[in-house]
Amino acid sequence: MKLSEVKQILPTLENVEFQLENGTFVPEHFHVTEVGIIRKSFIDCGGTMRDEKIVNFQLWNADDFEHRLKPGKLLNIIKLSEEKLGIEDSEIEVEYQNETIGKYDLEFDGKTFVLKNKVTACLAQEACGIPSQKQKLNLSELNTGNSGCSPNSGCC
Repeated sequence: MKLSEVKQILPTLENVEFQLENGTFVPEHFHVTEVGIIRKSFIDCGGTMRDEKIVNFQLWNADDFEHRLKPGKLLNIIKLSEEKLGIEDSEIEVEYQNETIGKYDLEFDGKTFVLKNKVTACLAQEACGIPSQKQKLNLSELNTGNSGCSPNSGCC
């Protein structure tokens, strides 16, 4: 989800809620402690130079159980971050500590922001020698074409 999408959604909400992909909600007294830009420059295993830039939200739970972040407040934090940091409309990554600090993609289900589990991937599979996955077919779907081989034809 891009930052522009979050900015469009926030004014339509009464409360800001985040939920993990497994259905567990982030406690409602969470804080957004950071809105920023993360830049990553790296070389993939195929030797290609890459640059990534994402917007980062960091969620944190404190002991102030009466705290509730309202949509307008989060929108103001985002606008201030855009102004002071020059944040552009990029994909959002959310940091949230469960057992350890996790990094999540962000989606919206119509009511709640959903923290989607991220996975690693090889960006240069052709250079690693990783074979592409073969297409799986059912034998019943195979077309014998005009080979002339059919049951009771005597070709087998």
